[in-house]
Amino acid sequence: MDFRETQEQAALRNAVAELGKRYGHDYAAPKARAREPLSELWAEAGRSGFVGVNLPEQYGGGGAGMYELAIVGEELNAAGCGLLMLVVSPAINGTIIAKYGTDEQKQRWLPGIASGETIMAFGITEPDAGSNSHNITTTARRDGSDWVLSGRKYYVSGVDHAQAILIVARTEDARTGKLKPALFVFPTDTPGFEYTAIDMDVVMPDKQFMLYLDDVRLPADALVGEDDANAALAQLFAGLNPERIMASAGSVGMGRYALDKAVAYANERSVWGGKPIGTHQGLSHPLAKAKIELELAKLMMQKAASLYDSGDEMGAGEAANMAKYAAAEASIAAVDQAVQTHGGNGLAHEYGLGNLIIGARVARIAPVSREMILNFVAQFSLGLPKSY
Repeated sequence: MDFRETQEQAALRNAVAELGKRYGHDYAAPKARAREPLSELWAEAGRSGFVGVNLPEQYGGGGAGMYELAIVGEELNAAGCGLLMLVVSPAINGTIIAKYGTDEQKQRWLPGIASGETIMAFGITEPDAGSNSHNITTTARRDGSDWVLSGRKYYVSGVDHAQAILIVARTEDARTGKLKPALFVFPTDTPGFEYTAIDMDVVMPDKQFMLYLDDVRLPADALVGEDDANAALAQLFAGLNPERIMASAGSVGMGRYALDKAVAYANERSVWGGKPIGTHQGLSHPLAKAKIELELAKLMMQKAASLYDSGDEMGAGEAANMAKYAAAEASIAAVDQAVQTHGGNGLAHEYGLGNLIIGARVARIAPVSREMILNFVAQFSLGLPKSY
């Protein structure tokens, strides 16, 4: 097993890191406070081929894989300007459409997703279902050749600047207690589709939304792939491993950003006898521990991405869940120690760490909670009885 990245991967990492440096925290922080998307960064990342690096070349993508898209996500977060919609538009939706969409759907949606000119949101979570996707009630019913969608979704990212959305519903007759999903993709200006922002304490550029689908009428070709519940379940899960891999990449990058800030401060700050505070083991050891934990999480993320790109989706599922868990915990610990290293300055806006206290904490909850990952590992990795 070779742990060295290829020349192409290393070049991609360097190019994205350079892009991130040109924007960085000074660009992203005011946008986050104003709840404005990082539109200029997104557009340049799209023009540079970074947004669609994982999508097929025939549709304008880079023809690479999740490993490469994870590099993009990690490096931008490490520069302090992470793009949340990378998790959603090219990773979840781009993957699902590229694998299961009709030829017409691929032609219609993938070039725009790859270039970044089309941002596609993703709606699965519902107010009364939470983590239990089997309980979703958004219903798709037939009306002639059309589909009509009714229901609600919440905690949907970036709908206000998305041109399209992929919605997970269930067919009208599928109320057996087992999820028999149907996936639909359509423009966000479709009549009957409305949304309102959720008032959040976390400071981030992308808002979260409640969606209302009031008899949204869609043509037959809005259905992704075949009208087959079993096929649709495979389509849904095809997007979840990329989601977890990208969430891991974001957490690792955020942790790296915080650790770099802390190390720089610990090397410069002197308050006891003229020596930098980094000479004290009370600070150096926790920072070293944070470095170790981030590297371990990154290894699992890379394993998950490599397994996924090789076609081992079952193996990737276990690794992606473990990576998401490990990266969230490592990022939270790194941010906490970075703030502690700065003392009071860790909460000052100019040092760029205070808003990460909540930001890093989000990864324990979304896109899948820490507890649901532990349930998965207990059941599928350890063979313990299902507990929920």
